Amino acid sequence: MLLPAWELCLYGLLTVGSHLYAFYEAHQVSRKYEAAMDRRFGLEPGTLFRGLKKDPMDFEWSYWIEWGRERILWLLAGHLLVSQTSRLLVEKYKPWCLMVYGMAACWLLLGIKGFAVILLHAAISFAVAQFQLSLLTWLCSLILLSTLRIPAVEETKRKWYDTENEYYLLLFTVSVRCLFCTSFSLEYCWHAPTQKSSHSFPWMLAYVFYYPTFHNGPLVNFDEFSKQMRRQEAFSVKTNLSILIVGIIRIFFWWCLAELMIHLMYIHALYSSALPLESASYWALGGLALAQVLFFYVKYLILYGVPGLLLQMDGLKPPALPCCVSLMHSFTKMWRTFDVGLHRFLVRYIYVPMGGSQSSLLGTLLSTALTFAFVSYWHGGQSYLWYWGALNWLGVIVENGTKRILSISLIQDLIERFFSPRFRRRLHAVLASVSTSMLILSNLIFLGGNQVGKIYWNRIFMEGWPWATLTVLGFLYCYSHVGIEWEQKYAAH
Repeated sequence: MLLPAWELCLYGLLTVGSHLYAFYEAHQVSRKYEAAMDRRFGLEPGTLFRGLKKDPMDFEWSYWIEWGRERILWLLAGHLLVSQTSRLLVEKYKPWCLMVYGMAACWLLLGIKGFAVILLHAAISFAVAQFQLSLLTWLCSLILLSTLRIPAVEETKRKWYDTENEYYLLLFTVSVRCLFCTSFSLEYCWHAPTQKSSHSFPWMLAYVFYYPTFHNGPLVNFDEFSKQMRRQEAFSVKTNLSILIVGIIRIFFWWCLAELMIHLMYIHALYSSALPLESASYWALGGLALAQVLFFYVKYLILYGVPGLLLQMDGLKPPALPCCVSLMHSFTKMWRTFDVGLHRFLVRYIYVPMGGSQSSLLGTLLSTALTFAFVSYWHGGQSYLWYWGALNWLGVIVENGTKRILSISLIQDLIERFFSPRFRRRLHAVLASVSTSMLILSNLIFLGGNQVGKIYWNRIFMEGWPWATLTVLGFLYCYSHVGIEWEQKYAAH
């Protein structure tokens, strides 16, 4: 522990206290505009928390909760039954039992045409992979991904379904399947002919139609999936049952927490209206920002936690769940620890093949830029996503550039000679607070759009200079100390 215990306790108290007070202010502004938000967006009557109204404006949360309640959770329960039965009786054929079940579930939810689209994507990707050219594989993947945004194709697919929700389910599923097809195809290109038996078309189908990750991820690279699925382990019903019960309790707690947040704070409804954001106090503005990013975090604990639990039940190791955003103190850490599966995909298939950190400065800039360009395009390619991608690219570049400069032996010697370890730790937190402020801004653009990002930039950094800006950076300085200390203790264990 570099810093005195009293100092770390002070940072911890200021972090927790500022979170709670900011949430209180966000709750107050939600109550103030409740009638206006109800008239404009139709707040829903509270079900879990009676007497409170619920903010229904987070499309992703409402969408997956509705689908989960109606069909997907039942199909996941069916997958669990097939998986545990096959592990108990026919372990050798487990991948093929799960493949057949995944295909049947796809057919049931998306219809024969939706099933045919995903099967066609897989077949085209596999055929192109036979040329064993990574560039050609990537070109094929981008073309298949681009077909999701051709208006004529979109209209044709819409006609297949009775509701927009059904069409969106196909759209989201195919978007995620594109990444799985890309992973398989690139691994096929990179493996020697003697290893091709483990990269056959049936294995591709087992991977693409694996149901727990089918609609929304998390992303698991093909080699990890294949190695773990082939591995036969001792099966214990008692152990698996305890994992299932603990997992369900944990996910239920997260769901209750997410529901409580959107009952107490109308985050998404307020973000859809500029007036409340422009007139709210700085504390309320900060509380809404914290609530927005923390709700996103809790939401993905659930959306990735449910399939992650099923992966564990299947004997696979799921990607780690997202790290708490209140502990984030750099762009680099956020990308490494929030969506671990996506990060591994981007590093393995884009960043490293393009040269990564081992190439020249220009090569690093290019490989990082291509990585964020792909992420922005895959998420939808709207203008606010390009701004979000550009801010993240700039943040990662500046952080890595600073690390490179500070790692020069001459500069390291000077720093160690003139600055104590405690001073260096505090300087680290100062730099991290600036990085965190830009990280939060970029996430607000991602979650709320350009208008929300512009309002926060103007109010905090332009109109609020110097006192509001320095106050925000001061609290982020405390958050950074807590995040750095947590990271060091976690790494030590």
